[in-house]
Amino acid sequence: MTTTLITGANTGIGFEMARQLTAAGHDVWIGARDLDRGRAAAEALGAHTVQLDVTDDGSVAAAVALLGDRVGRLDVLVNNAGVLGEVAPPAEMTVDQIRAVYETNVFGLVRVTRAFLPLLRRGAHPSVVNVTSGLGSFTLTGDPQRVESQYPLAAYGSSKTAVTMLTMQYARTIPDIRFNAVDPGQTATEFTGGLGHTVEQGASAAVRIATLGAAAPTGTATDADGTLPW
Repeated sequence: MTTTLITGANTGIGFEMARQLTAAGHDVWIGARDLDRGRAAAEALGAHTVQLDVTDDGSVAAAVALLGDRVGRLDVLVNNAGVLGEVAPPAEMTVDQIRAVYETNVFGLVRVTRAFLPLLRRGAHPSVVNVTSGLGSFTLTGDPQRVESQYPLAAYGSSKTAVTMLTMQYARTIPDIRFNAVDPGQTATEFTGGLGHTVEQGASAAVRIATLGAAAPTGTATDADGTLPW
């Protein structure tokens, strides 16, 4: 059975990814900062939970140890945890405001990925799926016909540009593990104020990659419609 860990999966798109992957036969672990909320989500799906704060070295190390003891490997890691941060005009943004977003969206992804590499290397056809966003795409944010161009989210958008580039660099330098970036698109969750398509649609790009197994590509950035322009 494929063992899959999804960070930030007790709510929103992450929870829907967990639901769909559980239904597809994966043994899903829900990573959650709040263990009680994680347990409630896991119980609703027949999944497992692990306390995991991507901004905390100790929390990540403990999660690695738990999965190492309980399972001994990891087949799929979905780096889904992300924050929008404070919304401010770019000219008024402070370093601290930007840093707060990067701590989760960028540094958290690096922390979790690095820590879980040993368990991934014990997995079958190991795969890392990083959740990015069209808000980090130069092409889409520059196109006035696209919804991505309507939101001047400098901290969040630039953090997702970094996520995509990190994905490409991992893919180029770690050939024994597949690395891909996926964009859920504007999805109707608490995160977006209920705007966008369904969570089922939002989760679909990540679920597709996560279920490809040995057929998964590496070094791609996609959404539900195909290749994501950058």
